[in-house]
Amino acid sequence: MSKIGFIGIGNMGAPMARNLIKAGHSVTAFDLSEAALSAIAKDGVDIASSVENAVSGADAVLTMLPAGTHVRDVYFGKLFDHAAQQALLIDCSTIDVDTARAVHGAAVAKGFAMVDAPVSGGVGGAAAGTLTFMVGGDDAAFSRAKPLLEVMGKTIVHCGGAGNGQAAKICNNMMLGIQMSSVAEAFVLADKLGLDAQKLFDVASTASGQCWSLTTYCPVPGPVPTSPANRNYEPGFATALMLKDMNLALAAAKSAGVDVQVAEKATALYAAFAEAGGNAKDFSGLITYIRKDSA
Repeated sequence: MSKIGFIGIGNMGAPMARNLIKAGHSVTAFDLSEAALSAIAKDGVDIASSVENAVSGADAVLTMLPAGTHVRDVYFGKLFDHAAQQALLIDCSTIDVDTARAVHGAAVAKGFAMVDAPVSGGVGGAAAGTLTFMVGGDDAAFSRAKPLLEVMGKTIVHCGGAGNGQAAKICNNMMLGIQMSSVAEAFVLADKLGLDAQKLFDVASTASGQCWSLTTYCPVPGPVPTSPANRNYEPGFATALMLKDMNLALAAAKSAGVDVQVAEKATALYAAFAEAGGNAKDFSGLITYIRKDSA
C-alpha cells in the first residue's frame, strides 16, 4: 500500500482517486471545491486542508489540474517545498509541453522523480479504470509510476522523455477534434442528401470512413446508444475541454513551425459552437451548430 497525495479532485480526478482506494492505497486529497471534497470523502479518501497537507509524507503525488498556470502554481508555489524527497510526482493534467518540461526540469533539479502522464478515455474511462496514460519521463521514473497508473488505466504508453506524454496527448486530441468535425459534417450532408443516418453509419463504420468519433461517439442519436448524442450531448468530454486541447495543439504547431490548416479550421468551429452556447455540452454536439449553420 502506498500513501498518495492527490491534488485536483474534479470530474476526472475523483474516479481516479476512487480506483486507487479500491486497490488498497491510502489517498489524501485537496481541491479548491469543498463540494468535490465532500463527495470523495464518502469513498474513503482523506481530506486535506491545503496542498501542503495533502503531499506531506506521501510516497507519490498525483495532480490533475485545469491548465499549465495551475500546474506551475501548485508545483513551484507549494508542492516542491512540502513533498517528501523520495516522493514520486505524477502530473496527469493536460497542459502545454513547455510548462511540462519546465516543471519536470525543476523537479529533477530538486531531486524528485517525475513523469507527465496525461490521460485519454474521459469520465467513463476514469470510472472504469480503463484510461490510456501517455507518459513522459526517464525509464526509472516510468517504472515507479507504472504500477499506480495500471490501477487507473488499461493502456500505459511510455512516450519518451519529459513532456512527451503531453506531446502525445496534444497530437491525439488534435486528430480527435478534426475527426469529430468531419464526421459531424458528413452526417449533416447525408441528411441534406436524403440519406438516413443509420445507413450512413452502417456503411462508414465498416468502410474507409471508420474512426473512433464515428463508431464509439457517433454524433447523431441512434447508431451508438451510449454516445452523448442520445442524452442531449451531456458530457462526456465538454466542448470547453476540446477547445482547450485544440488551442494547445495550435500553439505547439506554431512553436514547432508546423502548418496545421485543418486543425485551425476545426478549432474555429469549436470556438463558434462554444460561443453559441455549447461550451458545457459534449464536443460531439458540434453537429448541432453545423446543422443550424447549414439550415
